Amino acid sequence: MNVVGMGIRELGEHIRKREVSPVEVTQTFLDRSASLGSLNAYATLTRERAMNEARLAESEIAAGKYRGPLHGIPYAAKDLLAVKGYPTTWGARPFADQVFDYDAAVIRRLHDAGAVLIGKAAMIELAGGMGYRYGNASLQGGAKNPWNEACWTCGSSSGSGAVVAAMLATFAIGTETWGSIICPSAYCGVSGLRPTYDRVSREGAMALSYSMDKIGPMARSADDCGLVLSALSSFKYKRAPRPLRIGWVTNAWKDVQPDIARITSDALNVLRANAKVSEIALPEGPWEIAAGTTISVEGASAFDSLIESGRVSELVDALGRIGGYINSTISGADYVRAQRIRTLLKAKMTELFKGVDVLAAASLPVAATAMETNLEVDLAFSDPLGGIGNFCGLPAISVPSGFTSKGLPAGIQFVGAVNDDDAVLAAANLFQQHTSWHTKTPPI
Repeated sequence: MNVVGMGIRELGEHIRKREVSPVEVTQTFLDRSASLGSLNAYATLTRERAMNEARLAESEIAAGKYRGPLHGIPYAAKDLLAVKGYPTTWGARPFADQVFDYDAAVIRRLHDAGAVLIGKAAMIELAGGMGYRYGNASLQGGAKNPWNEACWTCGSSSGSGAVVAAMLATFAIGTETWGSIICPSAYCGVSGLRPTYDRVSREGAMALSYSMDKIGPMARSADDCGLVLSALSSFKYKRAPRPLRIGWVTNAWKDVQPDIARITSDALNVLRANAKVSEIALPEGPWEIAAGTTISVEGASAFDSLIESGRVSELVDALGRIGGYINSTISGADYVRAQRIRTLLKAKMTELFKGVDVLAAASLPVAATAMETNLEVDLAFSDPLGGIGNFCGLPAISVPSGFTSKGLPAGIQFVGAVNDDDAVLAAANLFQQHTSWHTKTPPI
C-alpha cells in the first residue's frame, strides 16, 4: 500500500483497520525523508523516538486501545518546539547544540493522541525575530520548494511547508507570528491553519512575540488541520457544513501578479456558487506599523541575552546580526501606543464580524519566489490582512486554490473572528469540497 500522499483521515482508517502497520508507515516516511534531504526540510530526524512510538502505536491498536485518528500517523514539528533528548536549534547557530530534557506541550499532546514524531522541521533562524533578507537564513540552509527547487518555501515555518508538500510526513506543526503558516502553505500548495491566539499552548516553544506567537498544523487538507487542532487543544472539530457569510476583502493587496489574479478570480467564483459572498473592506489605520512595533519590542526582550552577549553576530543573515540592536532602541512609549492602537483595532474587527462569518482573500499576491530573492528590497509589500489578523489574534487558514502558468501553487485564505476557528475550517472545507487543488502533489 502506498501511504505517501495520503491525508490523515484516509491513512488513519487504514491503520485503525490494521490494513497497514504504523511501523511500516513510519519506516516509509523516515526513508523518504532521508532520501530527499537535499530539500533542507529537516533539522533533525528523530529516528529512535519515531520507531519507539510506532511500535507502541502498533501494539496498542492490536490490543484494541485505539486513541483516535492521529494514532500511528507520522508528523514533523518545527524546530522551535522542545523535544526531549534531541537538538532544538531554533534554526540558529548560537543554539546549534541546545538540548532540552522535556517535551513541549504540543509534543506531549500529540504523543497522547498516538502520533509519531519523525523529525524536527527546519526553520528560519529565531523564526525571523531579528529580521532577515534571504530565505537561506537558517542553520540548515534554505528550505527548497518541492514544486521548483530553485524557489523558497516562505516564512519561518519554511521546513514545515517543505515537509508536507514533499510528503515527508503526513502533517507538520508550524508557528506564526506574522505570516509563517499562511505564507509557506500558499507557496507550497498545502493547507495551513493559524489558530486563535492562545488556543494552543506555547509551553516549551521558543518565544518571539509573547502576545502574537501562535502554533498550528500544516497538512494536505483543511479537514486534516481540524483533526490535528482537536489534538493540540480543547477545540472540538466536527467536519460539518454550516451556513456561511463570506466577506471578500477588497483591499487585501494593492498589486497582484496576473496569474494570482486569475486564480483568485476563479476561487471567488467557486465561493459565490456555494455561499453568500459580499464585498468588504478592512478598516484603514496604522495597524501594520503597530503590529511590527509589538513584534520588534517583544522579540528584543525575548532575545535580550543573545543581543547583549554579542552572539547575534553568529547568525547567518546580515540583517539578523544587527536587527536586535535596532529593535532594542524602540521606546516604551511607542510600545504602549501600539497596544492602544491594538485595542481600537480589536473593537473595529469585532464590529466588522457582525456582518460576516469569515473574511476571504488571496493568501499572497505572488507565487513562490527564487531562493536568492532579497525579501527586504524585492518582496516588500503591504499585508493589512496578515497584520490585522495576527495583531488581533484571529484564526485563519490558507488552502490551495490553483497553479500559475509556471506550475507554482497559489492559495486562498479565510480569516475568522476570535475563537471562531470552526468558521475558517468550515469555509476551507466548503472550498475543498468543490475543488481538487489540495489533492495535487509535486513530481518529486
